[in-house]
Amino acid sequence: MARITVEDCMQNVDNLFDLVLIAARRARQLANGAPSTLEWENDKATVLALREIAGGAINQDILDEPDPPVAVREPESFDRPIPPMGD
Repeated sequence: MARITVEDCMQNVDNLFDLVLIAARRARQLANGAPSTLEWENDKATVLALREIAGGAINQDILDEPDPPVAVREPESFDRPIPPMGD
């Protein structure tokens, strides 16, 4: 596994701010189960995202994609009263 550097990624991205946005979005997608364009090679999602950017597989177009819907967990309801303490 080769070390990935910011300089490797900057060849495919206009500026550092965009690199951060692209890498964060892609890492979040990978962590949530999106298919990868490269082998994982025991990398974390953030490293794999940077490797994909450096390889040209992921670019600024990812920022135009809509965010996937977020699952909202409903609060638990209590059907029975909570007993007082000390009983």
